[in-house]
Amino acid sequence: MDVSAGLWAGTIAVLALLIVADFFIGGRKPHEVSIKEAGIWTAVWVVLALLFGGFLAWYGGGKPAGEFFAGYITEKSLSVDNLFVFILIMGKFAVPRIYQQRVLMFGVIIALVLRAVFIAGGAALVSSFSWVFYLFGAFLVWTAWKLIKEARAEEEGEEDFEENRLLKSIQKRVPSTETYHGTRLFVRENGRRLMTPMLIVMIAIGTTDVLFALDSIPAIFGLTQDPYIVFTANAFALMGLRQLYFLIGGLLKKLVHLSYGLSVILGFIGVKLVLHALHESGVHVPEISIPVSLGFILATLAVTTVTSLIASHRQNADDADRSAEIDA
Repeated sequence: MDVSAGLWAGTIAVLALLIVADFFIGGRKPHEVSIKEAGIWTAVWVVLALLFGGFLAWYGGGKPAGEFFAGYITEKSLSVDNLFVFILIMGKFAVPRIYQQRVLMFGVIIALVLRAVFIAGGAALVSSFSWVFYLFGAFLVWTAWKLIKEARAEEEGEEDFEENRLLKSIQKRVPSTETYHGTRLFVRENGRRLMTPMLIVMIAIGTTDVLFALDSIPAIFGLTQDPYIVFTANAFALMGLRQLYFLIGGLLKKLVHLSYGLSVILGFIGVKLVLHALHESGVHVPEISIPVSLGFILATLAVTTVTSLIASHRQNADDADRSAEIDA
C-alpha cells in the first residue's frame, strides 16, 4: 500500500492524541481499576482498531485491511502472553494496585517506541534481502517448538521473574530508593537524587516486552511486509494492553493451553514465511492467503480458549473432590 509521509505523520499524531486522552481520562489520577472500567476501555480500543481497519479498507482496499486484522489479532493474542510476565513483575516489585495502571501505561509506551525501532529494522531487512524470510520462518518454527517444550516441562507453582541485563545495569549504576513515593520517578533524600521503584518497574515492563517483540515482529512480517500495517497493528494491540491486564488478569490462569495455541500460530506463520521465501526464489509452491491465515488464527485461538476452559473446569472439579475426601 502506498503510504505518504503525510499519512504517516497523521497516524502517529492521532495515536499520540489517543494515548494522551487515555491518560487524562482514565489514568491521570491513581486508582484501582474496576472490571467495569477495564471492560469499557478494552471495548473502546477494540472499536478503534475496527474503525482503523475500516479506514484501511476505504483507503487501500480489502487486502491491506485483511493484513491489518490478521496482524492485529496475532499481536493481540501474543500480547496476552505478556500479561503473565507483567503480573510477575508487579509482584516482584510489590507495586500498589492504585499505581499499577500508571506503571502499565508508561511501560507500554516504552515498549511501543522500542517496537517501532524493531519494525524499522525489520522493514529495512525485508526490503533489501529476500533471504531474511527464510531466517524469520526458521526462527518462528524454532520458537513454536520451544514454546511446546516449555509448556510440557512447566512445573506447578509460581514462576519467578528474572530481571533483564539492562534493568540490572540501571539499578546498579543509578542510586534508588526501596519505597514508593506516589507516582514520582525521582526523589531527593539527604541531598541525593534517587530513582524510585516506580521508574524501575516501568523500565522493566517496557524492556521485557522487547523479548516478546523478538517473536511477534517476525510473526507479523509473515502476514504483511507493509511497515505501516506492521506498526499500526502493533500500536493498537499494545495500547489496549493496560485495560486487558485488569480485565482478564484473573482469567489468565485458566488459559492453560495458551502456550500451545500460540506455538501453533507461530509455527503456521513460520511455514507461511518459508513458502513465501521459496516463491520469491522462483520455486513454484503454494502460498497461504491472508483470509486463510486470518481464519486459521481465529480458529486456533477459539479452540485453545475452549479446551483451556474445559481443562481448568475439570481441574477445579478434581481439586474440589480431593478436598471433600480429605474433609470426610
